[in-house]
Amino acid sequence: MRRWCWRIRGRGRPPKERLIRVGLGGFIFAPLNDSGIPVQRPPIHLRPDEFEALRLVYLEGKTQEEAARLMRISRGTLWRALDSGRRKLVQALVERRPIVVSP
Repeated sequence: MRRWCWRIRGRGRPPKERLIRVGLGGFIFAPLNDSGIPVQRPPIHLRPDEFEALRLVYLEGKTQEEAARLMRISRGTLWRALDSGRRKLVQALVERRPIVVSP
């Protein structure tokens, strides 16, 4: 379990830390071309909170309320992370671009 926050400080409301239960070291999924070589295109970056939201809801089958409670965020924030993560995954699949999950 580790805590993750995308912004340290600045103007506005301080961001709430999100609880990430899977230790991410950062990794890349890259599509292969016809000869088996990874495609060289600009990658799509998936944030740790988006990855965790997708994992909890779609892999573990949690409801949005349960997943939000586990990540210690509101349901609306979880919904935005899910929406952003889904859009990025679909864009990467359609455009055949690598997916980078940041640590």
